[in-house]
Amino acid sequence: MILESALLDVVPGREEAFLAAFAEARPLIAAQSGFRWLELRRCLDEGRGSRFLLQVEWERLEDHTEGFRRSAEYERRRELLHRFYEPFPEVEHYGEPVLRA
Repeated sequence: MILESALLDVVPGREEAFLAAFAEARPLIAAQSGFRWLELRRCLDEGRGSRFLLQVEWERLEDHTEGFRRSAEYERRRELLHRFYEPFPEVEHYGEPVLRA
């Protein structure tokens, strides 16, 4: 399994519009081959209420980097969400846990 992780810094004051757009984008992601689950969490730290953590689990790295990113659904997700980010998020991919407690 591969864990995609991204810190999403949303333009302050646009959080609710972002969440509404993400609710529309979620099924586009979930319909992809190799998709397992996703979580979107809002930062609780003072002054960071515009930051969200997105984590998506995929079967294989290629399910995200080649399958989803080259799909029509990705283009629609991009239209829905990319306008909310400042700065644009860095997306990283992680392998299996090396330690679990």
